[in-house]
Amino acid sequence: MDLIKISKTLSYVLRHRPDSIGLTLTPDGWADIDVLLKALAAHGKLVSRSQLMRVVAENDKQRFAVEGNRIRASQGHSVDVELGYSSAAPPAVLYHGTAVRHLGSIFAEGLVRGRRHHVHLSADTATARKVGSRHGKPAVLTVSALDMASAGHEFFVSANGVWLTSAVPPEFIQLAE
Repeated sequence: MDLIKISKTLSYVLRHRPDSIGLTLTPDGWADIDVLLKALAAHGKLVSRSQLMRVVAENDKQRFAVEGNRIRASQGHSVDVELGYSSAAPPAVLYHGTAVRHLGSIFAEGLVRGRRHHVHLSADTATARKVGSRHGKPAVLTVSALDMASAGHEFFVSANGVWLTSAVPPEFIQLAE
C-alpha cells in the first residue's frame, strides 16, 4: 500500500470504523500498534511498522499520535472516544474552511459537528482554505473565538493544533473574504 492509502485507511479505522477490521479502541481512542497491523493484514491491508511510522511522521496534518506501542487519531472521531483534551483559551479569531455551497445553511444554523465530536477550526486561513477545497469551491469563515469563549463556549486544542468546539452559533461567524 502506498502512504496516502495507508493514511486514509488509518483515518477511517481509527476515527470511524475500528470494527471494520475487528479492532477495539480504548476509551480514550488508542489502539495497540501490533494488534492494528495484524487486524489490517487479516483484512488484506498489508502495512509494515515502518510504513505506519512514516505515515505518522510525514502526515502534513499530524493526524495521528503515537505513544510507546499505541496509536490514535488526534481528532475527528465519529466513534465514542474521550480524547482527554483540557479546555483552552482560544485566540481572538479562528478560521473554518468549507465549500461555498454550504454558506447558506452555515449562516442560518451556524457550524455544527455533524457525526463528529467537535467542529474543527484552524489558526490560519491557509489551512482553512485547504480544508474547504476538499469539499468544492472553498470559502473561509472567520470565527470570533474569544467572543464565543467569553459567552461561555468551551474550546480545546488537539495535539496537532486543530481547535475544537461543540458548535459555532451564526452570530460568531463572518465570511473571511
